Amino acid sequence: MTPSGGFPVAAREAVADSQLRANLRGATHAIRDKRAAAVAEVADWQELREAGRLIKERAMRHLDRHLEALEAAVVAAGGQVHWAGDAAAANRIVGDLVAATGSTEVVKVKSLATDEIGLNEALAARGIDALETDLAELINQLAGDTSSHILVPAIHRNRAEIRELFLRELPDPGELDETPGALAEAARRYLRERFLRAEVAVSGANFGVAETGTVGVVESEGNGRMCTTLPRTLITVMGIEKVLPRLTDLEVMLQLLPRSATAERMNPYTSLWTGVTPGDGPQEFHLVLLDAGRTNALRDEVGRQALHCIRCSACLNVCPVYERTGGHAYGSVYPGPIGAILTPQLADLDQGATLPWASSLCGACYEVCPVKIDIPTVLVHLRGKVIRREAGGGGAEDAAERLSMKAAAAAFATPRRYRLAQRVVLPVLRLLTGVPGLARIVPGPLAAWTSVRELPEPPRETFSDWWRGRS
Repeated sequence: MTPSGGFPVAAREAVADSQLRANLRGATHAIRDKRAAAVAEVADWQELREAGRLIKERAMRHLDRHLEALEAAVVAAGGQVHWAGDAAAANRIVGDLVAATGSTEVVKVKSLATDEIGLNEALAARGIDALETDLAELINQLAGDTSSHILVPAIHRNRAEIRELFLRELPDPGELDETPGALAEAARRYLRERFLRAEVAVSGANFGVAETGTVGVVESEGNGRMCTTLPRTLITVMGIEKVLPRLTDLEVMLQLLPRSATAERMNPYTSLWTGVTPGDGPQEFHLVLLDAGRTNALRDEVGRQALHCIRCSACLNVCPVYERTGGHAYGSVYPGPIGAILTPQLADLDQGATLPWASSLCGACYEVCPVKIDIPTVLVHLRGKVIRREAGGGGAEDAAERLSMKAAAAAFATPRRYRLAQRVVLPVLRLLTGVPGLARIVPGPLAAWTSVRELPEPPRETFSDWWRGRS
């Protein structure tokens, strides 16, 4: 849900929190520095990025074909496939599947897709308790909080805050200090008993392979492995964009993802499963394929790049806007640069219409993206869509902008016109910039621009004049 007032209002509130800014700066800088070192070890990193881009591009180009192949392969391996057009359908399907087992609780692997659809709340409404088992997700769940980072959902909290939370919320935290080991051990003791008694688990998916029906989850704590092996029933909710055509595509993705996400050469736990194996692991496997706006995004030839995302979060860690505001200001489970282009498309611009402006367009997000999503280009593209929709193609501001662009085009059309425009505009600019505060009261279309920016002071001599004097 987009915060009231959109990103600008939420961002101002977040920036005012000095502790939040300190937590974010320390965490994001540490992660991105480690990532840079891990990437530098790979001689063919740019070639891997291009390979990843091509794999995702080809997967999206023939998405219907790959999804049908994935369904056939999963069914052939003993699993069941369910298609969910929106969040309500997905929640209903998962709720019915859990209810059919007779269980009233499930353990969950960290899953952005289930956060996106509000699965925990939907299950709770049916009397089913969903326990988050990822440490950061558990922290947020105990605090009644939401995620603020794709990879590190509790990045906005420090160790002292987590200790106080555990002392308050865990049934038996024991002697607890602020060290990471002590905090992890307290969570481990709490979760272990729930793992052992769970009959149903719910997971997301990093990838689904059309060729074999294989589904995969990568994580760093081992909680995912416990969820995907111990319960009798495993339900996976997977966004349809996560499909890969071939098993060999994982060779590329499993090199790109860990280095970009956690700055590791490989994930500590990479869990891959294909259907059902009698006597080994879950004896029921259900794959819920979630659309929820993804086919809408696919229709946009520029914006569809957002569907290539492999959820590494590298773009968040280098973004100057995210570093100062954190994830909650974005009002989405997908914060940061990728959220700014994904959320408005999944909601068809109904939500997150201000998010494409949550960027300085510095391009750092593109430079670190492991599959080369051109986020700045998509941001500008979405800004245009939002403006055209809100103006309706005929508003006063839209007309003023079109008129000013036509005037600029006419002025730049010939050297003679350009020189004439210089002679007219330069005296006005010198007047506006020469009187303090005058530029802030410029009327008309420039008023919004000058309210947040200073007009650049024009040079005393133009380049053309300088060149003529020396030729």
